[in-house]
Amino acid sequence: MKQLIILLLLIIAFFIGYGQYAQYKRFNSPDVDYKKSKEIDLSYYNQEAVINYYKATGDLNSFVKMQWTVNDIDVRTPEDDTEETKLAVTKYADKLATIKYYESKLEKSAELKSKGLSNKEIQFLENSGTDLESYQKSTLIKKIKSMFNPDKVFVYSQKNALIFEIQKQLNLKGFHITLDGVYKIETLNAIKEFEAKNNLLADGVLDILTLDALFK
Repeated sequence: MKQLIILLLLIIAFFIGYGQYAQYKRFNSPDVDYKKSKEIDLSYYNQEAVINYYKATGDLNSFVKMQWTVNDIDVRTPEDDTEETKLAVTKYADKLATIKYYESKLEKSAELKSKGLSNKEIQFLENSGTDLESYQKSTLIKKIKSMFNPDKVFVYSQKNALIFEIQKQLNLKGFHITLDGVYKIETLNAIKEFEAKNNLLADGVLDILTLDALFK
């Protein structure tokens, strides 16, 4: 009988000790604090967003710890479905959504900066709703068009970077001409044919209307 009582006491002590250990691990877990999964841009053009991100993260961490210590609720992996638990989990989801909102902006900014964009360019993309590919394409077109001088007409056998870009664009439009940057008869004829197809003056002379139509 004495041995049975000792055994029962040992079992009770084990469960009490295990419960206290589990509680200790639970409240002191290194996984309590929210951790970002990707790199974020701390020099983001809108510093208020960075501050709000850290505020939201601190608020979430405090909420999780409070629910554990005060209400014995693990809002990340709840063990029951009481009304109190459901309410806590809903609040947790709302707080997490706020973090993800700011985090997505900061992650995207970090990604764009790794591709060479500046804060000013990132701000433009966000405000205009333009995607990176379209922005890079429009930037390239602007650079190409900046090489055009309406006061200087191409002469036969002339070679320059603008002619090369024109040839590339003509090939993309379905013409098959040599890519050598030299203004020869085949390039002139391709421009003339392109102008005719687009209801422009078909003279083979590059002007601003032809240039705009080519890079539309």
